[in-house]
Amino acid sequence: MTSHQDGSAPSPEERAAAVTTGTSLSLWARAVPDLVAITSPTGDRTFAELNANICRVARALRRNGLVAGDSVAIVLPNRSEFAEVVHACLRAGLRYTPINWHLKAAEIAYIVGDCEAKALIGDASLGDLLIDAATCCPNARVRWAVGGALAGFERFEEVIGAERGDDLDDPVLGNRMLYTSGTTGRPKGVLRPPLYSTGLTALTDAPRYEAATGQLSLCTGPLYHGGPLIYSLVMPLSCGVGVALMERWDAATALELIERHRITHTHMVPTMFYRLLRLPDEVRSGADISSMRYIVHGAAPCTVEAKRAMIDWFGPILWEYFAATEGAGSSIGPGEWLERPGSVGRPPTDEHVVIRDAGGAECPPGVAGRIHIKRVAGADFEYFNDPAKTEAARRGDAFSVGDIGYLDSDGYLFVTDRDADVIVSGGVNIYPAEVEAVLLTHPAVYDVAVIGVPNEDFGEEVKAVFEPAADVEVGPEMEDDLVAYCRERLANFKCPRTIEVIDRLPRQDNGKLYRNDLRDRYRHFASGGPTP
Repeated sequence: MTSHQDGSAPSPEERAAAVTTGTSLSLWARAVPDLVAITSPTGDRTFAELNANICRVARALRRNGLVAGDSVAIVLPNRSEFAEVVHACLRAGLRYTPINWHLKAAEIAYIVGDCEAKALIGDASLGDLLIDAATCCPNARVRWAVGGALAGFERFEEVIGAERGDDLDDPVLGNRMLYTSGTTGRPKGVLRPPLYSTGLTALTDAPRYEAATGQLSLCTGPLYHGGPLIYSLVMPLSCGVGVALMERWDAATALELIERHRITHTHMVPTMFYRLLRLPDEVRSGADISSMRYIVHGAAPCTVEAKRAMIDWFGPILWEYFAATEGAGSSIGPGEWLERPGSVGRPPTDEHVVIRDAGGAECPPGVAGRIHIKRVAGADFEYFNDPAKTEAARRGDAFSVGDIGYLDSDGYLFVTDRDADVIVSGGVNIYPAEVEAVLLTHPAVYDVAVIGVPNEDFGEEVKAVFEPAADVEVGPEMEDDLVAYCRERLANFKCPRTIEVIDRLPRQDNGKLYRNDLRDRYRHFASGGPTP
């Protein structure tokens, strides 16, 4: 590395100090200005170019009145400007919230309003979706469109083009706030201390990045999700490692990019493994994956068969984590996993994860119960502006988000189920209460339950079972009508794939649904995990 004042690399002390002010990228911009920081279909950036634009975005936000602690909503697909906005917020003391651009306008508007965003930065290609969302968000008075003109929005490129690109004199570490839904169906913001927004505290013992050596991380998933955001963007860039952005996932394209760019690191979810393993043999055998050093995966359970097949193919480079937006639980490397297939790792201390039964008593080894993760001082979470939900998730010095599992006699964690009714499809959480709330407004629906049933590719898919209202004749067109009704009001990935009528839903006298009975009844929809 060169260009670091005296020609040397940044010292460990300098790198540590830069993390606390969100300026890690400025170190690499001085040390390796011409090294590729981002390559993507919408444009490339060297570390010097990326850092300059980060400073321009930060100055433009400040010039428009945003101050440390204010919020910025980001509705962008995977493109270089996403990184520029995120790191500008980290450097200007701002709180950023990425939003899934597949949501409907009302869903986007809810999050923009709830996170109290003063700026809304979105992709011009979203068109009316972004315009309609903005009309419901008077709090977001700063509105910029990336990549083109959009009514009611200033052009991002013109706004930042008027600003200087040199480093800020007064950087302040910002923060991220991701949104996760609960069983109430309403998304909620998860706020943690700013240092955790750098990604450099992620719980993993995987091989370290080799800064400024030309290593490249492949971003396979959407950056509005926490895993790709941290593992495939914020963390590598902060460590002097470049990023190759995929616009959308495709298994064959991922292999082609690995070979073309000599990719060394990536983050995936199990659905991606399944798609890779089902590629034709000639495609798999012909792919040069020799550059790969590290694959991290999480977000959803992975079958033992699929993970073993991935290790056989890519080598012992798979690292798995078990975590929630609210905090980290455990991680496991390939060697340990091969000794304990199916485990998600041993927590960092014996007290970090505790398994408790329905009565709150600690479960002995091998006995499943609700997983409780210790709340770590200085790293604790809160649900934004919702102390009641915060307290409901906490259990003394721990918290639980509804996962079920057990610890073996050596303290290794195995996750077996969930008790929060969450449907996990392709690594994305879908919450039945939200879908049920929409279906219950349809005049043909008297009562409804939404469940997850097994899906070969995505792990689970959404199924709705409903009782028809009185005097409603259920014909063959009803399923299509109800799906279309949902798609008008919800993002497509939340909508049922199948809908069936039932005479009476299994409910207790107090109205609580026997959801497990429904799941058991519709197990015949299972096709099981893929066979590599």
